[in-house]
Amino acid sequence: MLDLKRIREEPERIKTASALKGDAVDIDRILDLDKVRRTVVAEADTLRGKINAASQQIGRKKKAGENADAEMAEVRELKEQLSLDQLRVKEAEEELADLLMRVPNVPAEGVPPGDETHNVEVRRRGNTDGPGFAVAPHWETGQRLGILDLPRAAKISGSGFIVLRGAGARLERALVNFMLDFHIARHGFEEIHPPFLVNSDCMRGTGQLPKLGADMYMLPEDDLWLIPTAEVPVTNLQRDEILQPGDVPRKLVAYTPCFRREAGSYGKETRGIVRVHQFDKVEMVRIEKPDTSYAALEELTAHAEEILQALEIPYRVRLLAAGDLSFAAAKCYDIEAWAPGMKAWLEVSSCSNFEDFQARRMNLRWRPEPGAKPEFPHTLNGSGLALPRTVVAILENHLNKDGSVTIPEALRPYMNADRITPASATS
Repeated sequence: MLDLKRIREEPERIKTASALKGDAVDIDRILDLDKVRRTVVAEADTLRGKINAASQQIGRKKKAGENADAEMAEVRELKEQLSLDQLRVKEAEEELADLLMRVPNVPAEGVPPGDETHNVEVRRRGNTDGPGFAVAPHWETGQRLGILDLPRAAKISGSGFIVLRGAGARLERALVNFMLDFHIARHGFEEIHPPFLVNSDCMRGTGQLPKLGADMYMLPEDDLWLIPTAEVPVTNLQRDEILQPGDVPRKLVAYTPCFRREAGSYGKETRGIVRVHQFDKVEMVRIEKPDTSYAALEELTAHAEEILQALEIPYRVRLLAAGDLSFAAAKCYDIEAWAPGMKAWLEVSSCSNFEDFQARRMNLRWRPEPGAKPEFPHTLNGSGLALPRTVVAILENHLNKDGSVTIPEALRPYMNADRITPASATS
């Protein structure tokens, strides 16, 4: 949520940011409501002063045995007006609060203007020329090796779900354990194992609600949502808290399944396991001091890149343009792995700085020093990495001419194998 003071001071910039992100929120209505609220609050304060003065006069007259009917009538009239003013303030504040929750974050300085066609490639690493033979797409390799069973997934759950078998299931588990160990041992993250269901306050806190509700799965009778990413429960752990100086920065990492309806994405990348309704992900979350959060964003992005480097997967990093940013992000890098069988770049990580946008929505604050006034910290997150697209990248980048798949060296201690063959796939 943006600071209302900022909206007052930069209304045109906020309008431009909202338009770029496709959010038709009425900024002028917010400013009008804010003006009405402040005017009526001032009027109510004046009325309370008059009521107090008249009440004191009534007390003095009664003590002196004088008639105070006129003053009592005045107090009744003033109280009626005060009650109306309080109702007007309540109504204005409720509408204002709802509209403020719909205002997207403002792109940071240096973010390219424009839509997704204006995303900027920052760097690229690895060879995308291919191995010298035709690389089969992952769904063919997975089926041939017996590690991917999409027909039975569709039978039990419908389209957009996956069944991994044998070595495929072990590969998924190995990747999760490898990535968690990597972030914990190398970069000092604290591991969190959160619930996979959260309440609506959590979804509002990180910015999924109210805009993205149609993309999520909900249990309305319980007011619980299946999490779309570990960012939601992990970041909300600190909701409505005041952190002390030694608590920031904070680095958290979690594995969770993620659930998304993918509403509006019909027909996009539907073949294989690229766009699915349930997938695993290792997520990094950081709570940072405002003056160091952009340095932390670069670190977070580098951590995700290191995973791809260790897995020997070619990738590129792109800085998203303002129109391609998420509702809550101020700046974001997408990291895309090369899939030679699909001949496509697949997003396996998004690393974002939300500045104080999420912290305000969650009422998360911290004291810069003992006894100092609480302030809003900055929050960040990044996939480190998302599956199953990382599985796709391994099956297609490490495919051998004989149809086997070489296990990247970094994963071999977790797989207890150096390649997947038809004979080994189910063992």
